[in-house]
Amino acid sequence: MLSRQIIVNSCFERQADTSSADGGSRQVLRELLAGRLSDLSARTGDHSSDIAWDVRRFPVLAALAPVMTSAEGEITYPGDPMCLYAALSVVVDNAITSAREGAGETSAFADLCPDWATPPSEEQRMSAEHGIRPWHEQDSCTDHTVFDPRIWDDTARDELRAVLRQRQPRVFLVSTVSPGHRYALEMATIVKQELPTCLVVFGGRHMDETVKYEPASRTLVVEYSSTLRAVDDGRVEAVVDFLVAGEGYYALDVLMRAIALAMDLDRTGATVADVIDRLDILGKAGADVPGTSLICAVTPEAVTAFPVRGRRFDLAYLPSPYQGFAIRARFPIFPRPDGGAARTAHMTVSNACPYHCDFCSESALLVGGLKRFGDSPAATALERVCEYVSYGAEAVFFDDSIFWSGSFPAMMAFCEALRDARAAKDPQELPEGCRKWIRDCTALARLKALQFGCQLTVDLVTTLHKERRVRDTLGLLRESGCTYIYVGIESMSAQVMQHVHKNVRHVDGFPWKAKVREALERIRDAKIPVGSSVLFGLEGENRQTIEETIEEVGLLIDAGLLIVASPNILTYHPATPITRDHGMADRLDYHSPDIENRAPYTYFEEAFPEVVSQLLTESDIWFIHDSTAKRWGVTRNAAEA
Repeated sequence: MLSRQIIVNSCFERQADTSSADGGSRQVLRELLAGRLSDLSARTGDHSSDIAWDVRRFPVLAALAPVMTSAEGEITYPGDPMCLYAALSVVVDNAITSAREGAGETSAFADLCPDWATPPSEEQRMSAEHGIRPWHEQDSCTDHTVFDPRIWDDTARDELRAVLRQRQPRVFLVSTVSPGHRYALEMATIVKQELPTCLVVFGGRHMDETVKYEPASRTLVVEYSSTLRAVDDGRVEAVVDFLVAGEGYYALDVLMRAIALAMDLDRTGATVADVIDRLDILGKAGADVPGTSLICAVTPEAVTAFPVRGRRFDLAYLPSPYQGFAIRARFPIFPRPDGGAARTAHMTVSNACPYHCDFCSESALLVGGLKRFGDSPAATALERVCEYVSYGAEAVFFDDSIFWSGSFPAMMAFCEALRDARAAKDPQELPEGCRKWIRDCTALARLKALQFGCQLTVDLVTTLHKERRVRDTLGLLRESGCTYIYVGIESMSAQVMQHVHKNVRHVDGFPWKAKVREALERIRDAKIPVGSSVLFGLEGENRQTIEETIEEVGLLIDAGLLIVASPNILTYHPATPITRDHGMADRLDYHSPDIENRAPYTYFEEAFPEVVSQLLTESDIWFIHDSTAKRWGVTRNAAEA
């Protein structure tokens, strides 16, 4: 599959049993650290027992690859880059702790340490806005170590070059989805041009979908659209040194620890070969790396794969993604009293969707299983909400594919806890875990006024539960502060919806159209506004079903049942069944930088020529754009929400 040799190093596959750690490797690690710590101590200069931070730290830069090349006509992502923040949560937490507590064998970063600066101050959190984040040596924070362009154009390229020249990072980390992969590669190319010794690490959903390890055969499965295949067969330059896929929170942390151990003490850089050696030492020495993930190291001769099979972990125990980063998102669906958009935090209590629709890359089947907040989930989630309120959040949107994975008991337990917390008249009346975040009347006032939104499904509020229970749950959602619910309608055509798994409960005499209207009416009766997504190009789609869906959604808008209706075009994601069924798995071009993304594709999220549904012609896509704009009016994409 690859022309390069594939080397599988199993040193992290036995971490559930740390007793199997290699004593010799532990001794090698101790001796390596002892020598490096001694040299670092000598460099401190004042003969103190503490090693100065200035001789330990090395600069890093993280980025989210954008998916757009022009603001004109395109849909912008107003939210924060949560996939990046979540991926960085463990390594940022460990690096900040190590910087504070100092070097030593018991520190996560025993000698050198990535410089993630310090978490934002209250003033920095309250003043943060979208845009390129400036770096000033004296007053910058963790938040400023992220490069987050929303549009990839000449301005963004120039800004990246300027940031690289100023920061001189030794490691550049990129999170990317498939539609952003081509721009991630271009970012990596610029990094290598400016800083040839800087190590480039790729992660994100595109890695998760395109590179997998098969334990039974001890082989890598590498999709055509993967970074590895594109580099290996020469479609793109070899500008990526490491890939992290799967549950990569702890895998990225151990990779950064290996990089720190491999870096020369002058902190000029590390080689891939030396990092591979340090990973091997850490793994054999019994480094604790929870979760199931994969690290790949790329050299001209080989790809060295480090499969990680560690202990299971509770999603709730991961460090908060916003610990090091300010809340910048502003969502108009959460209005402030002054008419502006509320500062909105993103939050998740699960990592995937329990359904397995063939077009969606969020299915638990594709990400290795469903993880949720496991230990005291309602109390833990409430504490996380209070943390975000202390950071300035005026609203929270739960990004879970389905709120609390569709569990009504879990929803109700959380909503009851949030309702009771909002009723507190003094911070001391809050649960103990919340009091450490809500310390004064200003923060308590934000909590009491907090709005939140979430995602539900049509079946969840119609056929999967008795009507009384549904209405009670929706009422409790509203009582606890829910002011917005997002529902995936996908299509209003029975011909199309018969293929969609979220239409899970088929009831005679209760067709999909009727279920959608009933679901929206129940939510409206609870006085919660509803937004929806519609997806064109699914199995069974043709011009007649397109027209049917546009008109039927228009009727829902006429009835006041929707305040947002977002039309989307099916885009092929590498690991989804529909991509294979349509014969696109070996044809997806998510690497070429010179593909012109033009109208009408630019009017839809993630749509690019050659990677959208084969059931739609360009004429169909123009028709969808023009017809939804005319029939749905300002409700389309919440233009006037």
